[in-house]
Amino acid sequence: MFERSQLPGDAWVDYDATFLNPSEADALLAHLLNNLTWEQRHIRVFGKEVMQPRLIGWCGDLPYRYSGQELEPRTWNPVLQKLNARVSALLLTPFNHVLLNRYRDGQDSMGWHADDEKELGIQPVIAALSLGVPRRFTLHRKRNRKQKRGYLLEHGSLLVMGGACQHTWRHQVPKMAQVKDERINLTFRWLKGPPGWRE
Repeated sequence: MFERSQLPGDAWVDYDATFLNPSEADALLAHLLNNLTWEQRHIRVFGKEVMQPRLIGWCGDLPYRYSGQELEPRTWNPVLQKLNARVSALLLTPFNHVLLNRYRDGQDSMGWHADDEKELGIQPVIAALSLGVPRRFTLHRKRNRKQKRGYLLEHGSLLVMGGACQHTWRHQVPKMAQVKDERINLTFRWLKGPPGWRE
């Protein structure tokens, strides 16, 4: 059951802590750890190339460019294809790409950013499924960083960002030094075209 948080700046976040039951979440986590191709890449941050502090994997029909790198189209893993259809049907929103971030422990993280690439359109819906150890997820408004929201993303939970969220807010997954276990986050999105596409 989703709980909605209406955010200033015409944005909203829905959160369902129990989208997958524990056995479904356990099985999916094990499958992804053992069957997906994982890699670590350089990304460009403030004009400098650094190694991503996490591993990534993906499936998608179109190439996707972010942080100075481009992910080529990659054939859908059958399990992820079924999950994509399930999330799309629930949200009444099509998705044609899933990016997976694998946080090996609490030292892996994701810095402040917004999923605001032009190919995602004006008001994209981004659905994020969490598996593994719970991790903090925080947002702040671009115009006023004192306006914040925070969630502890549980194993099997689904968080959805919509409205103008990607244009008026930023989000992150901060380090949590005490965390020793893994987490995988799957972000489903709809790419309206290849890199360089414009609304």
